[in-house]
Amino acid sequence: MTMEEHEMSRRKRILYIEDETDLQWLVKHILETVGGFEMMVCGSGAEGLRSIEAFAPDLVLLDVMMPEMDGLSVLRALRARPEGASVPVVFLTASPQLGDDYLALGATA
Repeated sequence: MTMEEHEMSRRKRILYIEDETDLQWLVKHILETVGGFEMMVCGSGAEGLRSIEAFAPDLVLLDVMMPEMDGLSVLRALRARPEGASVPVVFLTASPQLGDDYLALGATA
């Protein structure tokens, strides 16, 4: 199997950074069972940043409002790392305050 065939055959990986345990379970369950994705859930921005290189996600789902390190801080730190510079980041949040600032820093949506 070539490297390209291996990449095509492996399940897409999503790193989900969220501090609310109920949402962690719900989103993980839906994306794994319905979407067929491989999920890693991290309960804090710091944990997510520690995990990104080893997990090598195809997408990062990121909460905005978290204690200690908010989503915007995580996005900035992620973009400053070689392994996180090009990974698409989508904010998954109940906050209506998302805007152009997040997109300007490199959020996909």
